[in-house]
Amino acid sequence: MTNPAAATAATPAHEANAHANQFALLGQRRFAPFFWTQFAGAANDNLFKFAFTVMVTYQLQLSWMPPAMAGLAIGALFILPFLLFSATAGQLTDKFDKTKIIRFVKNLEIAIMLLAAWGFVRADAVVLLGCVFLMGLHSTLFGPVKFAYLPQVLDARELTGGNGMVEMGTFVAILLGQVAGGLLVALPHIGHTTVAVACVLLALVGRGVAQAIPPAPATDPGLVINWNPFSETWRNLKLAHGNIVVFRSLLGISWMWFFGAVFLSQFPSFAKEVLHGDEQVASLLLVVFSVGIGIGSLLCETLSRRQVEIGLVPLGAIGMSVFAIDLYFASRALPPVAVMGLGTFVSQAAHWRVMADLALLSLFAGLYSVPMYALIQLRSQPTHRARIIAANNILNALFMIGSSVIAGALLGAGFSIPQIFLFTGIANAVVAFYIFMLVPEYLLRFIAWMLSHFVYRFEIKGDEHIPTEGAAVLVCNHVSFIDAILLMAASPRPIRFIMDHRIFKVPVLGWLFKLAKAIPIAPQKEDPAAYEAAFAKALQVLREGDLLAIFPEGAITRDGTLQPFKGGVMKIIESARAEGIEPPVIPMALTNLWGSYFSRIELRGGQNVAMAKPFRRGFYSRVGLNVGHAVPPVEVRPEALQQRVSGLLAT
Repeated sequence: MTNPAAATAATPAHEANAHANQFALLGQRRFAPFFWTQFAGAANDNLFKFAFTVMVTYQLQLSWMPPAMAGLAIGALFILPFLLFSATAGQLTDKFDKTKIIRFVKNLEIAIMLLAAWGFVRADAVVLLGCVFLMGLHSTLFGPVKFAYLPQVLDARELTGGNGMVEMGTFVAILLGQVAGGLLVALPHIGHTTVAVACVLLALVGRGVAQAIPPAPATDPGLVINWNPFSETWRNLKLAHGNIVVFRSLLGISWMWFFGAVFLSQFPSFAKEVLHGDEQVASLLLVVFSVGIGIGSLLCETLSRRQVEIGLVPLGAIGMSVFAIDLYFASRALPPVAVMGLGTFVSQAAHWRVMADLALLSLFAGLYSVPMYALIQLRSQPTHRARIIAANNILNALFMIGSSVIAGALLGAGFSIPQIFLFTGIANAVVAFYIFMLVPEYLLRFIAWMLSHFVYRFEIKGDEHIPTEGAAVLVCNHVSFIDAILLMAASPRPIRFIMDHRIFKVPVLGWLFKLAKAIPIAPQKEDPAAYEAAFAKALQVLREGDLLAIFPEGAITRDGTLQPFKGGVMKIIESARAEGIEPPVIPMALTNLWGSYFSRIELRGGQNVAMAKPFRRGFYSRVGLNVGHAVPPVEVRPEALQQRVSGLLAT
């Protein structure tokens, strides 16, 4: 969502790179210092935690914390601050300049790592457990800033790419941190000291880079802080619930963390008990999983045409289930053998299927999560965006705890690890279907995305003219029964359509349009009540600041030519202006769609029908959408709009 803060943060470099790929952001001050600050923090978190876990598991003999409990205790201590302090962190992020909060958090990290360094040198597990809690607090404070900062400095068409970069960077940092922590702490005689020095240096690097982050002004400076974490947590959840699409997206992201936590927590046991591999094999699984997440996150911008494309979310959910279930079949029949090293493991073809399942499962998880994060950032009100993110962090923590409890219960009930993966894959399919039925926008965008990527080669020109916020009326020529679906694919925002009531009787397509809350309209002479009701609903869409689309020809063209525009668009504009609403009108033209399966065609005998003779124009044919400059409502006339659409058809 474009906002004043984003506009002031935009620099000439931002404008120059408006259509560059996501990697260009790494050359811009508004993004690069933040990216590397986040990268250093995630790497330090995991270097510290993994080194401590290895130290307790292999090097210290603690009667009060056996090795089998070390990972659980450390993980629980790290997550606890997310439950206790996320609500407060969200308030602080909305109230104060985000850059100042980032620098404060990085100062805190230095202090924590100095204490942790002392704990490593003394091999003091109690001090280090305290530092685990404090680093959890550090991450809790940083979490809302991390996702509230991006929509303040990136425009709507950069959000997907920016989130993909951050998601990729986070998982690469986690991987590098864990690898470095495991290697450094194992160095003979100097391991503890080396880890201590590395943690402090990473904290200093993060603080140094944070100094280059440009200011990000407060979005709600007048906010009065509620220091009661319990009442504020409840208030944040209610605030998030105020926007039902955002709230259910929060649940969808939290489910992804539940899903991922099942696999990540079982990697060591899976490697040892099922794959019969050593510690290096367990590390390989983590590498494959992290690389898959990174690739999936980066693919989002390429697959979404640089817009927030939530149609990728169902695609991601399908892939997560398919490859989680296949992982069960790939691993259940592996013969018991002696413990294998990395070389022996990768030399066997059966293990490549396991690694491919893990890589693809995590790749689709990246496709699932990045658009959801971008949607939450785009649809949340800027004044309380950070508190929405805080609510997300609370839910994530609860779902991850639930993941551990349920996985433990299944293991206790006699489930094998592959069976737990199968259960999780099936549960993911059920949960995803439930979410997509609750929020049909995901399903509709998925269908639009599939149609515009695999049925047609859909090229869009001028999509920057589609407003990213505020009410607007879209007018387009009417060529086929799927015109509305193609317009959905082109728009970064939901569109409410006014369409002929007869289209609602078309099998499947009619159901989709009802799901999209399209507004059926009948001719005034045929059904005066339905005619007036349609215009009343259209006016309500504009009152709510949403996009309204109308096909002014009134019906699908029978011969491929542009028909005269009727006066319905004038009625809508005049009604809106009477209420003080001044919606711009965006002319559009669908091209090369005439003659395809979903458009009308004249058969022998003079019958004019649509959806006859499949593939009559081949498969994956090229179609397009040309979007013109906005027309001020005061200048709107049906004849002039028709001329503009006609001109767009000729380009």
